[in-house]
Amino acid sequence: MHNEITGLRIAILGAGHGGRAMAADLAARGFYVNLWNRTPEHIKAIQTRGGIELQIKEDQRVFGPLQIVSSDIEKVIDGVQLLMVVVPASAHEYIARQVAPYLQDGQIIVLNPGRTGGALEFRCVLKSEGCTADVIISEAETLLFASRANGPAEARIFRRKNTVPLAALPAIRTPEVLDILSEVYPQFVAADNVLHTSLNNMGAVFHPAITMLNAGWIESTQGAFQFYVEGVTRSTARMLEVIDRERVTVAASLGIRAQTALEWLATAYSAKGENLYEAMHDNPGYQGIMAPRSLRHRYIMEDVPCSLVPIAELGRRFGVNVWAIDSMIQMACSVHGTDYFHRGRTLERMGLTGLRINEITNLVNFGDIAPPCDDTESDLQAETAL
Repeated sequence: MHNEITGLRIAILGAGHGGRAMAADLAARGFYVNLWNRTPEHIKAIQTRGGIELQIKEDQRVFGPLQIVSSDIEKVIDGVQLLMVVVPASAHEYIARQVAPYLQDGQIIVLNPGRTGGALEFRCVLKSEGCTADVIISEAETLLFASRANGPAEARIFRRKNTVPLAALPAIRTPEVLDILSEVYPQFVAADNVLHTSLNNMGAVFHPAITMLNAGWIESTQGAFQFYVEGVTRSTARMLEVIDRERVTVAASLGIRAQTALEWLATAYSAKGENLYEAMHDNPGYQGIMAPRSLRHRYIMEDVPCSLVPIAELGRRFGVNVWAIDSMIQMACSVHGTDYFHRGRTLERMGLTGLRINEITNLVNFGDIAPPCDDTESDLQAETAL
């Protein structure tokens, strides 16, 4: 359908769980929304129906009428101001290559979420594709919703997060992004830069470890248990706490005070507890979310290469012991017969190879690498000490 709707025009790139929920939510609230998905068959029912039915509560449903629903990405992004990329982070490189020839000056790209290093990788790909459009790339720390697609043209939102930090690359352009986003989702708030959003990536802490530590249960039941509730025992939670400490330490090596998982649960969901086990079981937003049906799932195929690998890469670069994170990566490599260490977001793919801390900081804040420090020896000694 092509209703004339005034105001902000939005393209949702991705028609999975989060993409459908976001498209339906925005359209139901009166925004002009286009939806893209790579596979035409995946969106055929949505095209036929003209939109998506969204379940907000057990007894409350709304309909979000969409404008253009297509696998033609040029048509979907033409003339829109805001591109909300809602795909697994492992597809960010593909999306960047697809949009590069068609991007227009002034468009804003938001990765929902970027996982770790998403905006940095996206920037590198656009540059390699010769894109010269003046666009702003930004990344959210996490997906705004806990949601699921529960039918060919239906979606359900279980819970909305209270706040979601977001940063542009470079950070000096974050206010421009938030000025636009405040019209649609005021829950987005400014993060210092994309290092903060990337290293406050809680999917890195929760998704791979809970999945791998419940591998037998997932395969024997095809995921017939509540992932964040029954899948998180006290022992599982203690492993999450070790991974969380390593992530926070890697962030500290770059001069960043990252939120702990406990702090994040309190901020995002108002869930509290003395430890991760208690806090995760205190979160009503996790109730009803079932485990993956198999181990061929984005909790490994996305979060290992695009969350754990870049954190481990940064840890090794700046002298942080990341044995627990490495163990999760190794387990995933073994289960899938894939070398995620090399297939994931390496320093090279994020454009950070050989950069020192001050150069990385300058890149994410201002878009340029600082000139080499005069006191090179002192700078290197400082990094070694970290």
